[in-house]
Amino acid sequence: MPDYTVRTLEEITLNAWPSLKTRYYDGWVVRFADGYTRRANSVNPLYLSSLDIHSKIQTCEAIYSERGLNTVFKLTPQVCPDDLDATLDSLGYKLDAPTSVQTMALDTLDPPTGTNARLSLQYTDAWLDAFCWMNSVPEQHHATMTRLLDHIAPRTAYAMLLDGERVAAVGLAVADGGYVGLFDIVVAPELRGRGLGEQLVLYLLDWGRAAGAHTGYLQVMLNNAPALRLYERVGFREVYRYWYRVKRR
Repeated sequence: MPDYTVRTLEEITLNAWPSLKTRYYDGWVVRFADGYTRRANSVNPLYLSSLDIHSKIQTCEAIYSERGLNTVFKLTPQVCPDDLDATLDSLGYKLDAPTSVQTMALDTLDPPTGTNARLSLQYTDAWLDAFCWMNSVPEQHHATMTRLLDHIAPRTAYAMLLDGERVAAVGLAVADGGYVGLFDIVVAPELRGRGLGEQLVLYLLDWGRAAGAHTGYLQVMLNNAPALRLYERVGFREVYRYWYRVKRR
């Protein structure tokens, strides 16, 4: 039996972090965003497939090659078909970016403290500048990033924590279907270790709860030990993992 929790969260994250263009191909969601982020430029094999698997992979390779992009598959424990990971491995696709998907109930959420947070329902120039700096977004991707943010259909909250007059941390929350997702939580390098990330997370989750969410979720790479510790302190627990398979041009 399929795990519909995995499929539900995967669909919600597709809404929360959209692509600029999407093709639906025999149960696979094929996404493009000019190469900005793996999530928005990958094949998501979420649903039952009927065509020959090798022909489908070759078609996807051609589609991404036409756009000058690597072919990337985002895989979960509920991948369709269930031998796709092994098939991609046999074709030379490299494992990349194993990631933990975590959730927490919001009914016992600790309230945030302090008054140094700024939340807005749309991004501002100050948020964009801080986001690009703290996440080291290359200049060539700035326009794509803002277009991607403009494509988010569910409700959003853009948060900044201030340290005096400067921006100390930024993050994004997206509320959809009783869930609120956290994206790109980042603290200025020189201010890490002071609990700012935890406060930012609490502000965003509190906003999500007020917007009607009962569950928070996030995705964190397994090599990010500080973030894993932070989210465990807040109350997040792993539900499943996903990973990418990448074939470079």
